Amino acid sequence: MAYSIEFTPAAQRQFKKLDRNTRRRIGRRIDALAENPRPDGVVKLTDVSPSLYRIREGDNRIVYAIEDSRLLVLVVRIAHRSDIYR
Repeated sequence: MAYSIEFTPAAQRQFKKLDRNTRRRIGRRIDALAENPRPDGVVKLTDVSPSLYRIREGDNRIVYAIEDSRLLVLVVRIAHRSDIYR
């Protein structure tokens, strides 16, 4: 069963600001979350919020929430690893 992918307005703006190659790589990684929202390497962000997860793509991080009841992956934030937790 495939999950649908949605972006918060902030995540959408962050995604659009990325250069083309980075946007392509991160886009593929986000598309893969529709099939498996908890892939190998995912980290649950219990310090920030118990419902948030993080995956890495190169030097960038993708923070997202999973709503299993609605089959939804909500991308909350996309940023460079040095800026993601600010």
